[in-house]
Amino acid sequence: MSKALAICDRVYAVGGSGLSAPEDAFVYLVDAESELVMIDAGVGYGIGRIEDNIRSLGFEPSQIWHIIATHCHIDHIGGLSIWKERYGCKVIANELDRAGIEGENNDLTAAGMYGVDYKPVKVDTILKGEREKMLLGDLKFNFLHTPGHTPGSISVYIDTKDGRVLFGQDIHGPFSPAWGSDLLAWGTSMHKLIDLKADVLCEGHAGVYRGEEIGKYIESCLERFSSA
Repeated sequence: MSKALAICDRVYAVGGSGLSAPEDAFVYLVDAESELVMIDAGVGYGIGRIEDNIRSLGFEPSQIWHIIATHCHIDHIGGLSIWKERYGCKVIANELDRAGIEGENNDLTAAGMYGVDYKPVKVDTILKGEREKMLLGDLKFNFLHTPGHTPGSISVYIDTKDGRVLFGQDIHGPFSPAWGSDLLAWGTSMHKLIDLKADVLCEGHAGVYRGEEIGKYIESCLERFSSA
């Protein structure tokens, strides 16, 4: 049976391969004391298992007040409509991926690759700056615009007693002109992530990296696409 994974202080994996539906990107949960914050929402098929995983930690899904959509691909946003309908969660996303999330351009979601009918949702808090900060619960969430995979891709980091935790979804790509991918912008974004000197990296599909492994992983991705 699927079960949540404790990653570090305040942070858990509650969805993703082996935890919810196989189509899901990793879904991370942050305990911000007065509320829970979820990073991405999966494709939508595995919501029941994600709910069970959250309950296995002693929390209730209704405690999730905010969901941060790191970008507009279906394996990260397909479940947003269900979460909003059941629990009234507020969605945070970058303005440059809003058209995909809100249904103005369904091609941006890559839903066709998964054979999924995407149900659009409204973005409640639109991020517009290169760097923004927001207090959610008792934690300061730092939002860094990291375009490349999609124009509105964002990375998020928090500082906990276990150090700096970086949510860098889909660092590894892939890239497609259909989504507005930009390899040059992506390379610049990856160097920004390296400069953060995070202690824990929670990636969208590759899982969790720690310490020196983080820089090595990002550098390996940069090398792989350096000739593209």
